[in-house]
Parts: sequence; structure tokens; C-alpha cells
Amino acid sequence: MRLLITGPPGAGKGTQAASIAVRHQIPAVSSGDIFRDNIKRRTPLGERVVEIIERGDFVPDVITSSLVMQRLCEPDCWRGWLLDGYPRTLGQVEALDIVLEETKTKLDAVIALEADPDALVARMMHRAQVEGRPDDNADAIRHRIEVYRAETADVIGVYRERGLLVEVDAVGTIEEVRDRISDSLDAHLMP
Repeated sequence: MRLLITGPPGAGKGTQAASIAVRHQIPAVSSGDIFRDNIKRRTPLGERVVEIIERGDFVPDVITSSLVMQRLCEPDCWRGWLLDGYPRTLGQVEALDIVLEETKTKLDAVIALEADPDALVARMMHRAQVEGRPDDNADAIRHRIEVYRAETADVIGVYRERGLLVEVDAVGTIEEVRDRISDSLDAHLMP
């Protein structure tokens, strides 16, 4: 099983990715975790990422793709994986397509968590209060949601055209959303 999960900030991607990974017995692979791990281990690519981030620039697709592809070559990913946070650009979609073609595998589905921005802002404001995150305010959260939508619109469109998109309402309890994902994914994967 090879899956992607995407969704705006606050949609619960990380929480749902962990549940999906357990259900399908595949690793959940987060691009953010890959960055943090390479930075922590001071790998050459990790050091390059630090330089780029310190300048305030975006990490180029080639570096992001290199880090993700290295991770997908590890033995625990041979039977499948769930990517969280990748691909975010058309260049990254192309890089993933090349790897899938080279390994003679295919993407099974792209889970797109959807939610009303007001619901996401309310959820993240609550989380900010509980976790003591003063930098999370309504304006900053709305901006991050807008950036997500602008950055991923083309990627979502590609996977919709390919018939791989599984759109799921992300508003509700963790269990309700998990059940919606399972039902939608099962329906999508049935022959």
C-alpha cells in the first residue's frame, strides 16, 4: 500500500497518518520528520537544509525529494508507506512519479483531509491555548491555511485527474474522521 495524506494545518494529518499506518502496517513518513532527523544527525543534506532555512528561503524541491527518496529506500518502506507532507509541488509530484516508475510500483490513493477554515482556526486556537503557543493567533493560522491551499492546489488537481484523490471531511472527533478515512479508502480501493 502506497498512500499520500494531505490537508491544511489543523486538519489532523499527523494523528490520522499514525492510525492509517497502523491499520495498513506501513510506516508513516513525514517530510518534516525527515528534515528534523537529517538536521539532528548532521547529514550533508541536513546541513544544507539548515543553511537554507536560516536564510529564510524555501528548501528546493531537489533537496526535499532527495531526502524523501532516501527514506523510501529504507527496508521498512519496501512493502509500502504513507507520505505526510510530500509532495507539495508539481516538481515533487514528478520526482515521486519517477521513483514509482523506476521501482515498478504505483500510488494507491491520495487522502485529502478537508475542513472549513473557520473550524480549523477554532481547533488550532484551542490547541494553542492548551499547549501554550502564543505565536498561534487567528491571523497567523488563517495565513498558513491560505498558503497551504495556494501551494497544494495544483498537486491536488493532478491527483484528482488521475482518479487517486479520496476527499474526507476532517471535522469531528478523531475516531469519526478515522472511520470516514477507512470507509472512503476501502471504497476507493475496491475493484
